[in-house]
Amino acid sequence: MSVPREATVLPPIARRTDAPYAHVPLRRVCVVMMSAVGDAVHVLPLLTALRRLQPAPHVTWVLQPGPATLVRGHPAVDDIVLFDRSAGAQGFLDVRRALHERGPFDLCIDLQVYFKAGLITGFVPAPVKLGFDRARARDFNWLFTNAKVPPHPMQHVQDQYFEFLDALGVPHDPVVWDLGPWPQERAWQRDFFAPIQRPVASIVVATSKPQKDWLPERWAAVCDALYADYGLQPVLVGGRSERELAAEAIIMREARHRPVSALGSGLRNLVSILDGSALVLSPDTGPLHMTVALDRPVVSLIGYSNPKRVGPYRKFRDLMIDAYGEPGEDYPISMENRMDRLPRITVAQVLEKVERWRTHYGDRP
Repeated sequence: MSVPREATVLPPIARRTDAPYAHVPLRRVCVVMMSAVGDAVHVLPLLTALRRLQPAPHVTWVLQPGPATLVRGHPAVDDIVLFDRSAGAQGFLDVRRALHERGPFDLCIDLQVYFKAGLITGFVPAPVKLGFDRARARDFNWLFTNAKVPPHPMQHVQDQYFEFLDALGVPHDPVVWDLGPWPQERAWQRDFFAPIQRPVASIVVATSKPQKDWLPERWAAVCDALYADYGLQPVLVGGRSERELAAEAIIMREARHRPVSALGSGLRNLVSILDGSALVLSPDTGPLHMTVALDRPVVSLIGYSNPKRVGPYRKFRDLMIDAYGEPGEDYPISMENRMDRLPRITVAQVLEKVERWRTHYGDRP
């Protein structure tokens, strides 16, 4: 297991007075971001930056139950309002009631560009509701905000979120996630790694979209190489969805050196597993961004989504396999998705990146 890292301790910061919304008080802030785990990870550096203000604001976050299990207990998150979209109209009514019980707020930050997020933003009792500029706020989301970040060309999702801090005059460098593991989670981490006699290479077997998944038969071949050629113990991680279980079954059947399966460990335990891994291999999904936040080397396999927008942020780009673009293509950053790109990635390409990990990152603590 890798050496545990301590929580980041940074000095307080002060707001810039020349920002467009530097005059907005930040005593009580509501954040609307109800999307998936990866987006939740990208929100955390905003909140850790707000936490460094003196006095620090009280932050309430509206999000779905899944990613809530990842961030509940985070030192920069004071309160969570759950949005259960499976509840239909009742889910919206429940959120509206919960927000009014907690209000008023000084500011609502709407980090999404969809109509449902606009409805939730409309429920927030706050005089200032900050969202994306009209060109980017699709699906009539712009109707629900009364303040907009300045227009900007498309960029990485993390940098797009930082535009909100820039508009508020809040510095955001250095980028800090503080994802954990937290002190009370270290015992579970030690117990998990205790019976494993080799450094661990965690493999994220599947994603929320089949178009983002790599072929499980190829993961099996990678498992064998990781074990036989690199002295690593492959560990399968993720949830227990039907496709993840199907991928697990194929990998277990095809691999000569059976990996350890940790599917269904839960997001907080997954933080501990990724943090203790020497290497992580992942397609474009939440655990990829969790691994970057934990500063652990990750071989990323990206082809469906534009890696300039959703790839590993500022780190480990040299370990990324870009199947999105054609060879030599200088594609622009965009939200265009490209189908059937992941099967282009070969086992040899993945192992080439593993070799680069060994020569460039293999001696990291």
